[in-house]
Amino acid sequence: MDNKEIISDWFEKYGNDIYHFLIYRIGPVDAEDLLQEVFIKALRGFNSYQEKSNPKTWLFSIARNVAVDEIRKRKVRKWMSHIPLEKTNEPETTISPQSILDHEEEHQTIYRAIKQLKSNYQDVIILRGIKELSIAETADVLKWSKSKVRSTQHRAIIALHEALRRCYYNE
Repeated sequence: MDNKEIISDWFEKYGNDIYHFLIYRIGPVDAEDLLQEVFIKALRGFNSYQEKSNPKTWLFSIARNVAVDEIRKRKVRKWMSHIPLEKTNEPETTISPQSILDHEEEHQTIYRAIKQLKSNYQDVIILRGIKELSIAETADVLKWSKSKVRSTQHRAIIALHEALRRCYYNE
């Protein structure tokens, strides 16, 4: 099998999981484009892939980096939009949980609560709780120790409960 066939196979196996990770991490607006970017980067970087790790965790690592880059780009665009002389003609994109799951109120509330968490907590909640990666797989994706994953997950769950409480009482 050549590299393209392997990546294509991985897309079939893991594409949906990576897509959902990106939706939770950056929202639905650019998730499909970023999913393509993940697999393009995987194809380009295939020679650096070490078969020591699971392909799924390797792809999640790429997806996490792509999401972080996108968040940085959005911050720059948002900042630039506040500079009167440098005003762009691009419409601002609003990420709305309503557009993701407009008929599932509970999922919307969970999505909003996750978005309130700090970045590391979001990653752990999505990878462990939503995508159901093991502690070892999550540690591989985040390049953390297993104990850091456990402790961060514990703190993230507490923070998520607090965020959910705020969401339910502020609605």
